[in-house]
Amino acid sequence: MKTIIAFGASNSSKSINQQFAEWASNQMEDTNVKVLDLNDFEMPIYSMDREEASGVPEKARRFKELINQSDGIMISFAEHNGSYAAAFKNIFDWMSRLGRPIWSDKPMFLMGTSPGLRGAKGVLTTAETSFPHQGGKVAASFSLASFNQNFSAEQGITDEELKSEFQTQLKNFRKSIHEMKNQPLS
Repeated sequence: MKTIIAFGASNSSKSINQQFAEWASNQMEDTNVKVLDLNDFEMPIYSMDREEASGVPEKARRFKELINQSDGIMISFAEHNGSYAAAFKNIFDWMSRLGRPIWSDKPMFLMGTSPGLRGAKGVLTTAETSFPHQGGKVAASFSLASFNQNFSAEQGITDEELKSEFQTQLKNFRKSIHEMKNQPLS
């Protein structure tokens, strides 16, 4: 059985991206899902001086280990001022010190959501563009605009057109995971 890690790229206790990542990962059939909380990986802010003095924190090593052990990665990005949330960026910066490829050549489903009309498209575009250069195999991408109007905890995505688009992207991600080791879909 394939193993997926999923997380919202935010450390907010009320993160809609964490909620969306959890829901999205639960749509994966016949898959072992491990949902991560970035709060479990809080570390000092990355600096070269800190790395020289103390090395790479164990939490960064553990995060990278979880990526290495997975068959795929699902991330829902919070957008802070058009970019990554500081909590995610700090983990990413520390993890990058553990060698390349950062994302271990794993298939990725990159998502983003926000209360607004753009659905975190700015940060999603940044990740889609840069992650392939950092060992991420971007297999799928999805933006959910107007989270509070288009999502419910009970039903998931409530807009039928958006739900259909999500299902198409999920299918692409699932196919990519199974192709990694040439194992047929169940």
